[in-house]
Amino acid sequence: MKIGLIDVDSHNFPNLALMKIAGYHNTKGDSVDWAWSFLHYDRIYMSKVFTFTTDDNCPYLANEIIKGGTGYDIKSTLPIEIDNSQPDYSIYPECDFSLQFYSRGCIRNCPFCLVHDKEGDIHTVEPMDLNPKGKWIEVLDNNFFANPNWREAVKHLKKCNQPVKFHGVDVRIIDEEQARALNNLRLKNGVHIAWDLPHIDLTEQLKAMTKHIKAYKIVCYVLVGFNSTMDQDLFRLRTLKELGITPFVQPYRDYENKRIPSQYEKDIARWANRAWLFKSMDFFDFEPRKGFKCKLYHKE
Repeated sequence: MKIGLIDVDSHNFPNLALMKIAGYHNTKGDSVDWAWSFLHYDRIYMSKVFTFTTDDNCPYLANEIIKGGTGYDIKSTLPIEIDNSQPDYSIYPECDFSLQFYSRGCIRNCPFCLVHDKEGDIHTVEPMDLNPKGKWIEVLDNNFFANPNWREAVKHLKKCNQPVKFHGVDVRIIDEEQARALNNLRLKNGVHIAWDLPHIDLTEQLKAMTKHIKAYKIVCYVLVGFNSTMDQDLFRLRTLKELGITPFVQPYRDYENKRIPSQYEKDIARWANRAWLFKSMDFFDFEPRKGFKCKLYHKE
């Protein structure tokens, strides 16, 4: 079979589903390549992660076109035989890191998050083969330490002997043993945590975490625009600044892609996500446009 692949999002991050699809069809002896609009294929796979990405009405020629991914359908999953295949990194020759999961799902069911709806409760999965050209490992677990087998996952990471970047560490549950385990790994670009719920004060948990992991190694996602006030946003961001933790503000986007972030949300993200701005001035002193200082938001 002649197989064509389309990464609809093209967001400069490898699409794991397409890599598994390529890996599966390669074992079948099929021809696999990125799809071109002027060629004909037996089957084309289109993968989309984000609902706000358009697919240009798919101007491709194929006997069969399969569209999948959360961007098309939250319940979309790969067939078991493909999901169990090892990823083919050769379709992303510029990729010099490995993607890894030790668990899927989450113990939480936050109203702004799709993980639990898509993947269910936390459950352990077998780690995948590493990228032969990989220099570090991106651990994509949604809630790494909620995995009951997290100790085995840490042992596996140590055996890999590569720097590690964690995308999902829940500061609400991390204890001293887990913090020490993180600190004993070779961390790349820090550990990613989140402070999404404004009504929960995580100050003490963050202080405890920084006793074992240096603050500059921690990046904290901050959700704005979902049931939070400006005062609550600023409390979280100013607390992170006091602790020396790097924030990354994310304005809320709904699954149906109907909500447009406000100008305030864009401004606070622009301020907080530029380290030199965040460190050098308070949000109220930030002037995103000539003649407008953000302290005016407080008077609205």
